[in-house]
Amino acid sequence: MGNEKKAKSDFRYDTGEAKVPWAAVGENLNTDDISEIIKFLIPAGEDSAAYSAQLNKIKQQLTELVKLGNYSTKLSLGNKVKELEAKVAKFLGVKYACFITNATAGFEIGCKFSGLKPGDEVIAPAITFLSTINYPLTIGAKVVIADVDPVTLNMDPKDVEKKITQKTKVIIPVHIGGYPCDMDAIMKLAKKHNIMVVEDAAHAFGGRYKGKSIGAIGDFGSFSFHEVKNINSLGEGGVVVTNSDYGKEFFKSRFGGFDIANPIDKWLYDVVALKGEGGHYTTAGNHSSTEIQAVALLSQLNRLPEIIDIRRKNAEYLNERFKDVKAIIPCPLDTEDIKGTYHLYLFQLNPDKVKGDIQDFKKKVMEKGVVQIPHFAPLYRFTFLKQLGYDTKAMQMSCPNAEKAFLHTFTHLPLYPLTNEQLKYMADAVIESVNEMKK
Repeated sequence: MGNEKKAKSDFRYDTGEAKVPWAAVGENLNTDDISEIIKFLIPAGEDSAAYSAQLNKIKQQLTELVKLGNYSTKLSLGNKVKELEAKVAKFLGVKYACFITNATAGFEIGCKFSGLKPGDEVIAPAITFLSTINYPLTIGAKVVIADVDPVTLNMDPKDVEKKITQKTKVIIPVHIGGYPCDMDAIMKLAKKHNIMVVEDAAHAFGGRYKGKSIGAIGDFGSFSFHEVKNINSLGEGGVVVTNSDYGKEFFKSRFGGFDIANPIDKWLYDVVALKGEGGHYTTAGNHSSTEIQAVALLSQLNRLPEIIDIRRKNAEYLNERFKDVKAIIPCPLDTEDIKGTYHLYLFQLNPDKVKGDIQDFKKKVMEKGVVQIPHFAPLYRFTFLKQLGYDTKAMQMSCPNAEKAFLHTFTHLPLYPLTNEQLKYMADAVIESVNEMKK
């Protein structure tokens, strides 16, 4: 036992036993701090007096609880983060998982290890959030926008193939709403042209494609645990995964390139660059994650199957209600090969069968009390690409399916655990709105 080598911490402070230890936590949360967090997470209702009385009881109990325990000695990159990473890796069936600040950081890490450099080209779908292309744009790589499949709104592999050049380094498929892309076709193209694949699985944690976890099919995958996702890590968070040997360097890529295991002479650590495909080196960012986020996500991960099951049943209910409404193109459901996460209900309207289009529909359901937060405008419609010198008109012309979807056919409906009354009301409002548009 005495000869065992002690594992190095993922962070530079080692809070082992000592006469005068250097604690990783400079100032512990006290009962006042914890009480304020409770007040934030569970705000007062109408009976403020009863709320205050109950809160004071909790605060008193916290004071007694502290006497029976100890404050946590690690708030960032500790054992709970490691526990979460091990659980996520097992759940997804991957070799390496790294808990980070958000999915955007995961795309960055995946692109760095893919060897992406200025002047290289990255293919991403027209319909996605801007985070998908943020890192390539930041370093001066060229973003090429691919059109989407008119049914799933995911990246169209046929259009991707047309847009591959000798400079194409990375393809970033996005699983919109948690419904998987045609990964067989994308991976076939990537293999043929020696291109890396970084999956944007922000909506897709827990989904499956032909027996494999979404996000674990490409070279890298990144998931989001932002507050609107099916499960969240206290508002923000993400996980980047891989089955490649680059995963051994994930933890350096997350925290500044710190190499704790091989410190330089007379110092605590070394700082190394990240070596990606083709021997291209980049510096690491700082994407550290916290212990309390890991605790929350570990708890929510336990009930993820139940969460997805509720969302799937909601989607099945809506499809059943919409099946006789000829103008509605219902959300694609699970098959033997595909198990989505139902983060969003992918709703489409056939404008040829009504007077108007999706813009008119959105106004009508809003008037009936069904809030519309549509996702997403095609990337080329935003000012930033034009400001960066892109020919956004040419991009738009090359993506007719994305244009049609955005302007005329596509929106989302919520699938989070609605009450039966809310779900029925939404279905009624949708059908009524479409029927009004037929007149």
